[in-house]
Formats: sequence, structure tokens, C-alpha cells
Amino acid sequence: MPVTYSNPPGVRAPASRSSHAALMEGPGRRLVISGQVGFTPEGEVSASGEEQIRQCLRNLEVVLGAHGMCLGHVVKMTCFLTDTSLIPQWRHLREAAFGSHACTSTLLVISALADPRFVVEVEAEAFDG
Repeated sequence: MPVTYSNPPGVRAPASRSSHAALMEGPGRRLVISGQVGFTPEGEVSASGEEQIRQCLRNLEVVLGAHGMCLGHVVKMTCFLTDTSLIPQWRHLREAAFGSHACTSTLLVISALADPRFVVEVEAEAFDG
């Protein structure tokens, strides 16, 4: 298998479905995806944090699909939230989208994103080997 996920002994297990590391070996394609925000294809942004999370994940799937990949190819994801109250929704929607796939993941709560309407941004790296 070209990607091996691990939660090594000696490091506390992740609080939700994710992995501490993803080892990529051998030939393959690595896709680095810029931060995805809650913009719809029409340029609209919902006032709902939960809907922005859903849109970020949809946008991520579209970018992956355009390169012949899917969420199962994601090896690293970073989520930026501007409100700690969105953490449960983020975790629930991420796990609903990714199912049993437990890529590496970092969650940051920050004071602001590039547009004051944005409450979430998600970036990712994917590998197809």
C-alpha cells in the first residue's frame, strides 16, 4: 500500500477520527489543495457556519474529482475555524464525509480569515499512488 496511516505508541491517540501520520512511498501523484472556503460556485457565502463547512467539503471534493481523486485520497487536512462553537459541527460533518478514512488532520481556531464572512477554511493534500 503506497500510503500507511499510523497512530504510533507513545503519542496520545487523536480525539476524533484522524491519524497522526501518513507515510507515502513509491511512485504516485501528490495533490496539494489551497484553502477552500464557503463560496458556492455562484460566489455566494452562507451566514451559517454549518453550511459553510458543508460547502468547503463540497469544494474539496470537486477539486479532488477534477484530478481523478476523491476524499479517500486525502492524506493531510488542515481546518481553520474562527469560532470554537463550530468544532462539533466540523468534526461531525468531516466524519460524515470521510467515513472510515482517517487522514492526518490539524484543527486551528483563529481570529479571522481573509473575508469577514468566512468562518471556516479547509486545505488538504492528496496522494494517488
